[in-house]
Amino acid sequence: MCVDATRRKRGIIVAACVMTTLASLALRVAHSGWIVAASQILTALTGAALGPAVAGVTLGIVHARGFDRQFGRNQVANHAGNVAGAALSGWLGWRYGFGAVFALTVISTLLIRRDSIDHDSARGVAAASAREHEHASGFRVLLTCRPLQLSAALAMFHLGNAAMLPLYGLAVVAAHKGDPSAFTAQTIVVAQLVMVIAARFANRLILRLVYWGVILITFLALPLRCLVAALFITAWGVWPVQTLDGIGAGLQSVAVPALVVRLLQGTGRVNVGQGVVMTVQGVGAALSPTLGGVLAQHFGYAAAFLVLGAVSTGSLALWLLFGTSLKKACGSCRELANPGSIAT
Repeated sequence: MCVDATRRKRGIIVAACVMTTLASLALRVAHSGWIVAASQILTALTGAALGPAVAGVTLGIVHARGFDRQFGRNQVANHAGNVAGAALSGWLGWRYGFGAVFALTVISTLLIRRDSIDHDSARGVAAASAREHEHASGFRVLLTCRPLQLSAALAMFHLGNAAMLPLYGLAVVAAHKGDPSAFTAQTIVVAQLVMVIAARFANRLILRLVYWGVILITFLALPLRCLVAALFITAWGVWPVQTLDGIGAGLQSVAVPALVVRLLQGTGRVNVGQGVVMTVQGVGAALSPTLGGVLAQHFGYAAAFLVLGAVSTGSLALWLLFGTSLKKACGSCRELANPGSIAT
């Protein structure tokens, strides 16, 4: 709710960057259990604030009609940055010291002009109706917009998905089919490169298949990925396994935030919705390594992949079951918006 209420969204992004940097520095100077735990908690808190803040700034600059296209561009830059940024940050850190990496992020945020953000549009209302939503309950709005309750489907998706990357890397290395360092790097690079392509074309797919159809593709990709991983624990298996990961995660990174904007447009609580959906996704992702690790320990890696794939079919079942309700609710939620709040 803080992101919806504040006009200092750039400040939230900068603060999140500072806190993440401090958490990383803490791990460099100390390795005790409580410091590691505190560092991870701090990183999680900043991540929870950063996602809605970036979405809110984007919505405030380009408004609702431009959000899908611009957020797709954001995700292309995000995934490309995960590959190129690691090398750039490493070079900056070596050449100018660790502070240069921190400064790069903060300066990029501050280059966004303060007056370029329409803070009413950033939370999904027109300026004329902003006062009407000042005292609205964000949680009440979410409960009355039924499709957001389908974030349970996203939780099940991440419950099956989050453990796949580390487990597949462990499975291949344990089978003596790949070098640990090189294979881990390869899994990340392949997935991120596919995510760049998926995010680039996500907006076009949304126009053709609508949000429900695009997210359906991501739910179909995960069970297939788990099956391939179980059948092919080999060095070359990284290509199909991580390509499917890139398709699912790349499309979701654009389609899910854009769908939340469409569903809550006009309520003034768009970024509350973003935060709730991200939280539910995070719960699924947090439990996934525990589930996958226990399965791999007792039944082997192949069995773990198959069970994770079976769990992920729950997201597909929910999406198919409530598909009609979702499409109708998308229309009803959009009708809440004042047309004057949507810029061309």
